[in-house]
Amino acid sequence: MAPQRFHEQFDHIQRSMPGTALAMGPDDAGHFLYERGVVLARDGEEARIVEDTVRAHFTATAGLVPDHVRRDGPHTNRTGVTRIRIGDPAGGDDVVPHALRALREAEGRHGRRLVSRNHVVHIAVNACPGDEPVPVARGRRANPAVAADRYGAQGADGRGGRVGVLVIDTGLVHDHAAYPPLAHTTGDVQPAETDAEGVLRQYVGHGTFIAGILAAVAPHTEVTVRNTLSDAGAILESEFGARLFEAVDGGGWPDIISLSAGTTTEGITDGLIGLDAFMAELREQRTLLVAAAGNNSSHAPFWPAAYAGVPAYADSVLSVGALSADGACEACFSNHGPWVRVFAPGERLTSALTGFDTPVPYVYQHSTYEACRYDYDYACTCQFPRHTGALSESRESTGAKPHQVVFDGLAQWSGTSFATPVVAGLVAAHMTAYGERDPRAARDALLAAATGSAEVRGAHVPVLRPPTWRPAAVVDPAVPV
Repeated sequence: MAPQRFHEQFDHIQRSMPGTALAMGPDDAGHFLYERGVVLARDGEEARIVEDTVRAHFTATAGLVPDHVRRDGPHTNRTGVTRIRIGDPAGGDDVVPHALRALREAEGRHGRRLVSRNHVVHIAVNACPGDEPVPVARGRRANPAVAADRYGAQGADGRGGRVGVLVIDTGLVHDHAAYPPLAHTTGDVQPAETDAEGVLRQYVGHGTFIAGILAAVAPHTEVTVRNTLSDAGAILESEFGARLFEAVDGGGWPDIISLSAGTTTEGITDGLIGLDAFMAELREQRTLLVAAAGNNSSHAPFWPAAYAGVPAYADSVLSVGALSADGACEACFSNHGPWVRVFAPGERLTSALTGFDTPVPYVYQHSTYEACRYDYDYACTCQFPRHTGALSESRESTGAKPHQVVFDGLAQWSGTSFATPVVAGLVAAHMTAYGERDPRAARDALLAAATGSAEVRGAHVPVLRPPTWRPAAVVDPAVPV
C-alpha cells in the first residue's frame, strides 16, 4: 500500500490544533484543509449578508440547524475578515458546503465572492514539504554554496544599508548562530524543538534552512525570521492575515518577504478573503512578496503565490516553482501553470538545519514510495533515500520500524519552500550589486536578463540559478536505522 501523505499530514495537523475541527476538501477529496462549521466574510455589510442568508437557508432546509449561525469574534478588525460560526463542528456532517451554496445567488447579484471556507495555510505538499530532511556529513558545503560578499557593509553604491528580507515560517533553532552564515540572522526562536524523548519535531528547522539559503545566495542581507507557522507548519486563514501584519509591524515593511506556505482552494481565482487587507496594503508598499508555488504537482492556484497571476497584484508578488536536482526540468512535486512566474533549484538543496552544538535525532514521518507518486521517470525524492515513516506506518501497519537519523548541522531538503529563498536571495543580491532600492525593479531586471529556461509541461519558463548552485546527485539509497 502506498503512503497516503495528505491523510497522514491531516491527522498530524489536526493533533496540533486540538480545539479546531478540520476537514478535507472539497468533499473529502484531499486537495486542501479547512475549519469545519465556520465560513469567512469581509467585515461590515458583506458579513451581515452572509450571516442572514445562511440563517434563512438553514431555517428553510430540512436537516440544517439555524441556531448555530452567528458571528464569531469582533465585527471589525484590521484584517477586514469576520469568522461566522454556522454549525456545531463536533456534530454530524459538515455544513460549510451548504453555506457556500446558499450564497451563490447573492454573489451573482453582487458580482463578487462573498463567502469562503476558513482554509488551513500550511508549509507546502499535500500539507507537507517535497520530502523530509536528510543528514549531510560535516565537511560538506552548502548548496547553493555561500557566495563571496564583495561589498562589505557599504554595498555597491557605498551608501550602506543592507537589503532586508523577512522570512515568514517556523522560527530559528537555538543553535543557528553556530553556523557562520547565520551568525547575524535575527528573529524568533523556535519553541519546543524536540519532544519529550529529545527527538526533533517535524518542521523544526524549516525556517532556519530557508534563512541558510538566503545567507548563502545573498550574504550581504539582513535576514529576519518570524515564527508564524510553529504549529505543525500550519495556521488558519482567519489568523494568518493578522500574523502577517504583526510580522511587518515589528520592524516595518521589509524589501522582500520570503513565504513558503499557502493553500489551494476550490475554484477561487481572486485570492483569499482572509488576506484581502494584507494584500491591499502590500500592493501600496514597495515590498516584494516572493512566495512558494506549492508541492502538489498541480496547476491549481496555490495562494498567496497565485496572486502573481492576478493583474491587480502581479507587480507585488513573485511566485516560484522548483527545478529538479539536476536543474534540467521541473521537480516532480512542483506546482506549475501560467501563474508560476519563475523556477529555481528546489530539489536536494543543502543548508543549515540543527545539531551544530549537540547532535539531534529525528524519526521520519512519511514513508517513501516505490515509484514517483506523480509518475515522473527520474530518481526523485518520492523514492530516495528510502525510509519508513512513523505516520505512514501508523496507517499501513506493515510491521516496519520507522527510520531514525541524527542531524549534526547541515541537511539536504526539497520543496518549492526552498526554491523560494533562492529567488528571494537573488533579488536581494541584485539590489546590493547594483545599488537598487526597489525590489520590484530588481525582480524585473533579473527576469529580463535571465538566459536560462526549462520546459515545464510543454511551456518554456524562465529559470534563475545562483552561480554557486551545483546539480545534486541522488544521495545514499537508504537511510540507516
